[in-house]
Amino acid sequence: MLNENYRALLVFNGIGLIASAILSGWFYFFFLLGAIDLWPFVTDVPVEIAGDRRAWNMAHMEGITNGTMLIAIGAAGGFLRLGERAQTALFWSAITFGWLFTLPAIANAMFETRGLEFGGGPFPGDVTINNIIFIAGWPAMIGVHIAIGLLLWGAWQYRKHMRAEV
Repeated sequence: MLNENYRALLVFNGIGLIASAILSGWFYFFFLLGAIDLWPFVTDVPVEIAGDRRAWNMAHMEGITNGTMLIAIGAAGGFLRLGERAQTALFWSAITFGWLFTLPAIANAMFETRGLEFGGGPFPGDVTINNIIFIAGWPAMIGVHIAIGLLLWGAWQYRKHMRAEV
């Protein structure tokens, strides 16, 4: 069983990621409109928000997806059978991939980069910012693979343990 502290912190961080999705969603909304339009309070205040539709959509969806994933891991923690070190590795790898997939996606939208290739590749945008975003993706990429492996192992061990008790 994933310990209660880790479970609570995963849920808390998941909610934080969903809050980042809401914030980036507002930017996405205003980007699409080209104005801040919150009738009847504020109407047609022109704004120019950098980026493109795909990038803002990605930024918004990363927060939703990763936030939901962290909440799901926390909620499913009672169905995992892992030792203390494996629990710690799962916790930190999940926090790492959750935030380091989401925040760089928001940065990509804001700075009009992609972060998919060191040096920028065929994509426009500031190469230095692109490279920082690209490098930030490596811990996330490693973390998601560690987390999924530990989740599969922990769920399998839980099921094996349950079958042995029958």
